[in-house]
Amino acid sequence: MFEISRQGFYQSIKREEARRAERSKIKPLIVQIRMQMPRIGTRKLYYLLKDEFNGRGIKIGRDALFDYLRSESMLIKPKKNYTKTTNSKHWLRKHPNLIKDAKAMHPEQYFVSDITYIKSRERTHYLSLVTDAFSRKIMGYHLSDDMSAENVVKALTMAIKNRITSGPMIHHSDRGLQYCSTVYQSKLEEQGIKASMTDGYDCYQNAIAERINGILKHEFLMYKCNTRKELEKLIKQSINVYNNLRPHLSLNMKTPNFIHNKKPEKLPSLV
Repeated sequence: MFEISRQGFYQSIKREEARRAERSKIKPLIVQIRMQMPRIGTRKLYYLLKDEFNGRGIKIGRDALFDYLRSESMLIKPKKNYTKTTNSKHWLRKHPNLIKDAKAMHPEQYFVSDITYIKSRERTHYLSLVTDAFSRKIMGYHLSDDMSAENVVKALTMAIKNRITSGPMIHHSDRGLQYCSTVYQSKLEEQGIKASMTDGYDCYQNAIAERINGILKHEFLMYKCNTRKELEKLIKQSINVYNNLRPHLSLNMKTPNFIHNKKPEKLPSLV
């Protein structure tokens, strides 16, 4: 009635059983990666596992991996939330946006900074980050219980210490009170770093910093720690994994640390 032979029917059953057996080898590999990067997306998973699949004789493409993860309820659902941490209504000097139409051409040309909140069962904490705009590498960070300039500048101090070049640099941030403060601007001047800030309240002018915040919070720091000490340890581990293991679509699936330490043929001068 269906124009399928008995032989063809049983062959299709065997093919489906073989496919299920092959797919059963995939899940442990994915679980192993997600132990370090719990919310890593399917495209990055496929990039990381492609050679492993070939080595084990597993024939699966990127789209088929999407279908498999969907069938196993393992697709990552995006999270959307926003809490304002910027107070730009103050009398301190705001600096013009120096990188509005610019593109980073090499590491440590532009640093971008931002602050985000993270909650533990003790209280709300604030994570200050300084990221290299070219490599997306987190160069400095500091967790504190408040957003004072003295605490925020500690992330900048770490970033400066971790520099591997000594050329001219621009530091870009929003117009928050901490970044406009005397202690923060004095640190920049001491290092010969030019200050740049967003125009008004446009968060898209600091998009890279906002994006890194989102990656850390939504891919690594999803679970609430009991104490600040536990959270500090988790943040340190997460940033290490982010810098050294997590591939970036914007970096042609390379890691931030790989791009940051790669020796370019010639570094253009800062304009």
